[in-house]
Amino acid sequence: MNATDRILEALYDRQGGYVSLDELARAGRLGRAGVESRLEDLRREGQKLEFSPAGGVCLPRPARLAPVLIERNLGVRRVGRSVVCFDEVGSTNDVALDAMRQANADGLVVLAESQRSGRGRQGRRWLCPPGSGILMSVLLLDEPGRRRLQCEAMTIAAGLAVAEAVEMSVGLNCGLKWPNDVQFEGAKLAGVLAETRTAGGVSATVIGIGVNVNAAPPAESVDRPATHLADHLAGPAERVEIVRALLTRLDEWVGRVEAGQLDELHRGFLARCRMINERVTIRCGGRLHTGRVLDVDPLSGLVLCHDDGSRAYLPAEGSSVV
Repeated sequence: MNATDRILEALYDRQGGYVSLDELARAGRLGRAGVESRLEDLRREGQKLEFSPAGGVCLPRPARLAPVLIERNLGVRRVGRSVVCFDEVGSTNDVALDAMRQANADGLVVLAESQRSGRGRQGRRWLCPPGSGILMSVLLLDEPGRRRLQCEAMTIAAGLAVAEAVEMSVGLNCGLKWPNDVQFEGAKLAGVLAETRTAGGVSATVIGIGVNVNAAPPAESVDRPATHLADHLAGPAERVEIVRALLTRLDEWVGRVEAGQLDELHRGFLARCRMINERVTIRCGGRLHTGRVLDVDPLSGLVLCHDDGSRAYLPAEGSSVV
């Protein structure tokens, strides 16, 4: 870890309080002049620092996302072993997929403060005010000896991981709406987009996750109600802690899916799913299916009972609730 990262850690751990330059010098193992140089580096990286007349430095919360704050003592096996953060990208999914042939790319996490062309399902754009949410993609490579991760299961696992992470980090209990929505009080809080790609003999799944943390897109820009975490809390939520919780939970679920433990995933999703026994209309493969929801299976998708008693198994990919 370099001196700049050690100083950022010291500032973050003060929970928004002031840290003296002498303390930062000890944390960074530097002289005073070196501390001032590293503080300027942090400002160039986008961290918003405040300086007191007495010479202290404060990192206001919530902090800007940074790999050192997310990775430290994370304890994951696969997801989040390597984290990169960008100011702006076209799409975090595209950045992750571009890295699939690099060494040690499995489990890579790509985060951005803003996206120019973030993708949602059915060709929609994912909208998020810059610096306010979590825009994240996770790259998982299909490697020899590993069970292939199907998009259906990973979409369910990612949605469940988001709901669990929100509850762990800020205490809000979220529901899940198939195929890819995480909701709070009936409004969309987060979405998931899983994609697969093969290039140069390498196959991979990338899981894109967007969470509305401290802002949500304007009502006129979305087709259904949306919400954000800060609207239900006493103030802004700390994105770093939510990302850490999310990577921990997603790492756990990826491990279980890889081990074939789909029953646990199934039970976890159903415990939060608000759709069971509801009458819905689903658009899938250019057709409309109307009926009662019987189940959401990690491999088969939504199980729907038509009015005539027949059953349909509708995959998450290419499906949407009308």
